[in-house]
Amino acid sequence: MNRADAEILWEAASVLARDAAKVSRARDRARPSLPPLLFFTDPDRTPRPWETAARLPAGSGVVFRHFGRPDARETALRLREATRSRDGLLLIGLDAELAESVGADGVHLPERALDQAAGLAALQPDWIITGAAHSLAGLSTPGPGALIVSPVFPAGGASADRPALGLTTFTSWVEAAPCPVYALGGIDGGNVHGLIGSGACGIAGVSAIQTAFGPD
Repeated sequence: MNRADAEILWEAASVLARDAAKVSRARDRARPSLPPLLFFTDPDRTPRPWETAARLPAGSGVVFRHFGRPDARETALRLREATRSRDGLLLIGLDAELAESVGADGVHLPERALDQAAGLAALQPDWIITGAAHSLAGLSTPGPGALIVSPVFPAGGASADRPALGLTTFTSWVEAAPCPVYALGGIDGGNVHGLIGSGACGIAGVSAIQTAFGPD
């Protein structure tokens, strides 16, 4: 655990969440509360995600992406236990059946599956449904309760081949979005404060959160 980076990321995420809450409270009192920080798992980069989930600040969220791995249910159950111990949120990536079976709080949809959001919301009105947006088309798809826009900064993983939006474009996308927006992609302790004032409701990450909050 990198305590300095952990404190910087959580402090900035909390500021973003408070600022966004003031706006959403006035606009939509029925909207469910969203965590300031979302930890996205990846089988290769976060091989034991429950260990990091158990160290996240109380009230954080985890998005479990299993990509078809055979141990998906076992890992999901471990994450459910870890997130409950931290009063946190658990979303399952693109697997509503697994989400229901482990008692998750909702699902996260990749951009290619955003058209499923409205139907899932109707079937599971208590779920939080988030979606990825890498384009203006994804940004305008109705249904998700929140969008994760990426990459804001140059990033690794699946976003390595995508050009970074930069703060100016990201801020304009937040303003145009029909729901709250998280920032994802290349965010770390050195640049996270640049997001303050962008309108984002929080931050999301893979490696940066793993490094900051994961076990030594």
